[in-house]
Amino acid sequence: MPLWYSELHTKNVKLSIKVDRQLCSYQSPFQRIEIFDSVDYGRFLSIDGYIMLTERDEFIYHEMITHVPMAVHPKPKRVLVIGAGDGGTVRELSRYSCLEQIDVIEIDKAVVDLCKEHLPQTACGFNDPRVKVYYQDGMKYIRKLEAEYDIIIVDSTDPFGPSEGLFTKEFYGNCYKALADDGIMVNQHESPFYPDDAIAMQRAHQRIVSSFETARVYQAHIPSYPSGHWLFGFASKKYHPVNDLRADEWNSLGITTKYYNTNLHRGAFCLPNYVEELLKNVEQK
Repeated sequence: MPLWYSELHTKNVKLSIKVDRQLCSYQSPFQRIEIFDSVDYGRFLSIDGYIMLTERDEFIYHEMITHVPMAVHPKPKRVLVIGAGDGGTVRELSRYSCLEQIDVIEIDKAVVDLCKEHLPQTACGFNDPRVKVYYQDGMKYIRKLEAEYDIIIVDSTDPFGPSEGLFTKEFYGNCYKALADDGIMVNQHESPFYPDDAIAMQRAHQRIVSSFETARVYQAHIPSYPSGHWLFGFASKKYHPVNDLRADEWNSLGITTKYYNTNLHRGAFCLPNYVEELLKNVEQK
């Protein structure tokens, strides 16, 4: 009998992937971590019943959360990544020779260990000597910092469980304080498509808008995520994500990508009308 992994996107919609085998299932002090192998999506990571990444499409998420801020900031040297225990964001950051410091705050060491073992193409970035991993609560870590980082990437799971605090107004305010005067924060911003997800997205955007001078939202198509339509948030003290894009400089780096490019960068900030309306409804409050 074939084995199928199913994730509920709503009470009436689910994504199912035919699974060859389960590679691991581990209950950490924080969450249930599972890794499966499949034909169409390759190996994929699930936490508490929600798909975090698949080998087939993880490059889309990790390229868009990393290269967008890196193509805007003119001289980034210090980057903080909160979450990102799978290593994909770190892998993309490690491709930039300009970076001197890549700090990763991950609450659950088991995620890093299991991804290193079973998802080496994603977790390979941890081998970079500039990367330092601190196993602690990101919300507590960020409170003590002031003007420490050029870029903060909030690569968290969904806004419940261990990551719930990473979607609060207090957390975004602390990120603002932890950034240099021209700092940029990027976060995964949930999906706008299903009503419950849209509410979480609006709540996060409203809190970010109240904390940063510039706050914009951009999008990508990630097939394994709910509805396939996923958003990211770009917030900055100084830079506009499109007007300050350094396209020629970024292209001169010769970084090979499978999804991101500087033309797509510009287009990703052109949102559908229904998303614009959702955002405007909370920006005005």
